[in-house]
Amino acid sequence: MTEIQLYNTLTRTKEQFVPIDASNVRMYVCGPTVYDYAHIGNARPVIVFDVLYRLLRHVYGTEHVVYVRNITDVDDKINARAVKEHPGMELNAAIREVTERTANQYRKDMLALGNLDPTIEPRATDNIAEMITLIETLIEKGHAYQAGGEVLFDVTSMPDYGQLSNRNLDDMQAGARVEVEAHKKSPGDFVLWKLSDENQPGWDSPWGRGRPGWHIECSAMSERYIGKHFDIHGGGIDLVFPHHENEIAQSRCAHGSSHMANVWMHNGFLQIEGEKMSKSLGNFYTIADLLETDKFGGRVWPGDVLRLAMLMTNHREPIDFTKKRLEEAEKNLNRWKTTMLKLGLHFCEENREEYQALGPCSKLLALLANDLNMSGVLAELHRHAGGDREHNARRLFGSLQLLGLVTFDGMKAFEEAQGAAPSHKNADEIEAKIAARLDHLNAKEWGEADAIRDELAAMGVKLKDGKDDAGNRITNWEVC
Repeated sequence: MTEIQLYNTLTRTKEQFVPIDASNVRMYVCGPTVYDYAHIGNARPVIVFDVLYRLLRHVYGTEHVVYVRNITDVDDKINARAVKEHPGMELNAAIREVTERTANQYRKDMLALGNLDPTIEPRATDNIAEMITLIETLIEKGHAYQAGGEVLFDVTSMPDYGQLSNRNLDDMQAGARVEVEAHKKSPGDFVLWKLSDENQPGWDSPWGRGRPGWHIECSAMSERYIGKHFDIHGGGIDLVFPHHENEIAQSRCAHGSSHMANVWMHNGFLQIEGEKMSKSLGNFYTIADLLETDKFGGRVWPGDVLRLAMLMTNHREPIDFTKKRLEEAEKNLNRWKTTMLKLGLHFCEENREEYQALGPCSKLLALLANDLNMSGVLAELHRHAGGDREHNARRLFGSLQLLGLVTFDGMKAFEEAQGAAPSHKNADEIEAKIAARLDHLNAKEWGEADAIRDELAAMGVKLKDGKDDAGNRITNWEVC
């Protein structure tokens, strides 16, 4: 079995990944808060952890990997958007309209970027009862208290609070620049539950009608769907503190455990053309902007190009998202796709099952398993694209398929778009003529060989002669 190495934010080291149960590998990744369309920065964690999900499925088996990515559909930003967009509409109906529309667009965008659906996609509003139970447990164990119309987590009740973000609680409190709210015991205490007025969504609870804080949502949903202790928790680097730090605090203190997740993984930030993305700078782009309009770089960008552009930098490093990067990604993809056709792959229905079963070469798989080493993976893809045999094309397709950069249907459409791409039957005829020509060349029957070359040229086939590693004469071909 392929050994997987992953960088763990919690330990700040790269470690061998050993699942708690190899027959039930479990990963939780923080999903969107659906108050607005996702921006291009939001796409990076989805793509990164989709690649990891695909790798885990390849190594442990599709049926043995569970991937949970939540939807946060209760949040004050959602409330504000609902009131702004639907004045006069009943609040719950307005909220539902905003969250449904935004969540549907999010799923559409993620699909266009080549991402698989998660195994489970829970909504926060379907897990309120679990959040209330978790808060009750924290109060009972002395880790939370009710004050000022809120239920708050007491960070001083957890001796090693701040371990994930490498922040010392004493230093955090000493460095606090804002006056502690009167009802808080300490500056770092955070909200688990807050009361709602008549103009805010709310649920009945032991502390009154209210709504959950942000952090408690993921603790409750991860426990419900993959347990109190699971393998991998992922998200963007911006979530390390406070969100993931507070998730750990809630879950460990409620369950009396040493770990919530064994491995914590985070992807780096994204900036646009050297600057932080910001609406005030005019460089804020949603995924839909890039997929459907010419707002960035004066043109629409295909989903596979956006995906590859995200994967061309180590997942832990920041990305400078530029037009030049997208052009480079598109150039690479077109080269790889064209190479597969040139080397004899033809995406007709009779080949579907065979091609979809193709996997990556062992070297590329090992590189990917080394903390998603995409620089090495890209070098290996280029190596196969520089080959001259159908074997290279098969390896290339299997590898690109594992990475979510191509599908059989996508390649079928690409081949058809080439216009003159020969059918599989024609390809067999061409190969037979080329073999006959090689026989003539080897026999120094130049006239006969030239006649076949002319015949193939009339069919729109261009030949390129060369030699293999053993010095034998070979001929590659392409349709002009």
